[in-house]
Amino acid sequence: MATMNIAILGECMIELQQANDQLTRNFGGDTLNTAVYLSRLTKYHDINTTYVTALGNDSFSDEMLAAWNKEGINTDLVLRLEGKLPGLYYIETDSTGERSFHYWRNDAAAKYLLEQEQSADLLNNLMAFDAIYLSGISLAILTAESREQLFTFLEDFKGKGGKVLFDNNYRPKLWACVKEAQEAYLRMLSLTDIALLTFDDEQLLFGDETLEECIERTQGAGVTELTIKRGKDACLVVTSEENVYVPALVAENVVDTTAAGDSFSGGYLAKRFTGGSATQAAHAGHQVASTVIQYRGAVIPADAMPTI
Repeated sequence: MATMNIAILGECMIELQQANDQLTRNFGGDTLNTAVYLSRLTKYHDINTTYVTALGNDSFSDEMLAAWNKEGINTDLVLRLEGKLPGLYYIETDSTGERSFHYWRNDAAAKYLLEQEQSADLLNNLMAFDAIYLSGISLAILTAESREQLFTFLEDFKGKGGKVLFDNNYRPKLWACVKEAQEAYLRMLSLTDIALLTFDDEQLLFGDETLEECIERTQGAGVTELTIKRGKDACLVVTSEENVYVPALVAENVVDTTAAGDSFSGGYLAKRFTGGSATQAAHAGHQVASTVIQYRGAVIPADAMPTI
């Protein structure tokens, strides 16, 4: 069997988090979290996970690359930019495990991924992949010109048979206005084969009152496989063959909901790319997410990973 090559495009940042009166430092970011979980869950399969971003030439960036390589993530398409640094974020977590974020990323290296001399070669290399995964944050951190360049590339990529995978992850503070975000998301959905949407984010961005509104808009854009994530409630899987609610798993001890959605996506894609149906993939996504939220931080210890 030929190796399946999946590229995950986005941003990884330095993560700071307060726990027991101590400040801990890790690395995280929505798409990087998904890449880690996808890589871990498919390491015994013919699936290659490549992370695509831009970093600096600093020690933090060196540590990131070393950590990703240790996770089995291919980093050949990571650009290193002189004079730039990774972004940084700080997590505050309340007594129920819900978190809030504070970001320092306006001049982060990842913002300039598609504005380099080597960016054309990067896109040419990506054209050979089987699938590309990105999120609403991946779109938001780019300049308008870079975003348009990415859309043009994805049109060509999809036209040549590549699969496009999208997780909505809407963060209002990263967009100039709601209209800009809506237009970008609708354009992105028109290029998407599999959409993994958090309903709270869809409500925030588009004002949806019902799941039907979300489904109609997404399918109307051309998406053929849709999963709507709803936190602790059952997610809804919608394809041409099925329309199924898949119950979430109740975690024994919710410590930190960071990366719950990202890990769901990692579990979903891992199951889907190893032969599972969309419904089986949703079960796998819930299984991974319910484990992740019982640990602090975005990425849990490797030995705590569930089997899907």
